[in-house]
Amino acid sequence: MVAMTLLDPRARAAALRFWSGPVEPVALKGGITNANFEVRDRGERYFVRIGDDIPVHGVMRFAELAASRAAHAAGLAPEVLHHEPGATVFRFIEGRTLTPELVRPRPMLERILPLIQRCHRELQHHLRGPVLMFWPFHIFRDYAASLKDARSPRLPELPALLAKADDLERRLGAIDLVFGHNDLLCGNFIDDGRRLWLIDYDYAGYSSCLFDLGNLCSNNDVAPADEEWLLGAYFERPVTDELRQRYQAMKCASLLRETMWSMIAESFSTLDFDYRAYTEDYRSRFEQAYRSLKRY
Repeated sequence: MVAMTLLDPRARAAALRFWSGPVEPVALKGGITNANFEVRDRGERYFVRIGDDIPVHGVMRFAELAASRAAHAAGLAPEVLHHEPGATVFRFIEGRTLTPELVRPRPMLERILPLIQRCHRELQHHLRGPVLMFWPFHIFRDYAASLKDARSPRLPELPALLAKADDLERRLGAIDLVFGHNDLLCGNFIDDGRRLWLIDYDYAGYSSCLFDLGNLCSNNDVAPADEEWLLGAYFERPVTDELRQRYQAMKCASLLRETMWSMIAESFSTLDFDYRAYTEDYRSRFEQAYRSLKRY
């Protein structure tokens, strides 16, 4: 038998005070900043997230907990049933996790858009305690400093990336501040057959609405015609050239953020995930989008 320590995520999940007796957590796939488990207890199913603060990524679990509770109150996310340092227990949602192929069709985007709008317009009214700001351009600068501290082999790439980040920030201009999810990967949507759920609030915080819109489309390869529809439907007005350009700048920023996030993970993460391949994929997509922006 392998000895279990406090650092063993499965052991931490099993040891929570919430359980009525011994439990057997079953590992679930999907988490790349935390470990996820399904636990059965009292005849019920529970979803357990195990993860400590990750300051280098700006992940602070107190803020994630506050956003998760507010998201449930706003009708977006499952209920938080229990919390201990480094662990949160949610009501289990039985459903299908979306894929990029499921996100892209217009009918699914029409279902997703109200969740984003509710997150931006209603979630903040349920928040309690301190919350964070998610500003991608600060994140780029901080990531670069952390990569320098870690003597990352990515250092020669940083000056050009930061110059492009500065250009994107200038192009974006003034923003409308909303409380955003800021991590709209397909795996953060669950379809239970009746409705959609928006989960995982690790990076939630005040940001530009354009980040979530660009993040959703860049992560899931949404077609340009559907991006145009999404912008018009979100703002409830015709899309102008000025809005298109600001949106495209933030979409590029979303791709750059995912690229540099993965560069950081290459140096700091202990999870079993091919971060190098993830970096190369998003770096290529960012450079392509940035070249297109220069011609926009």
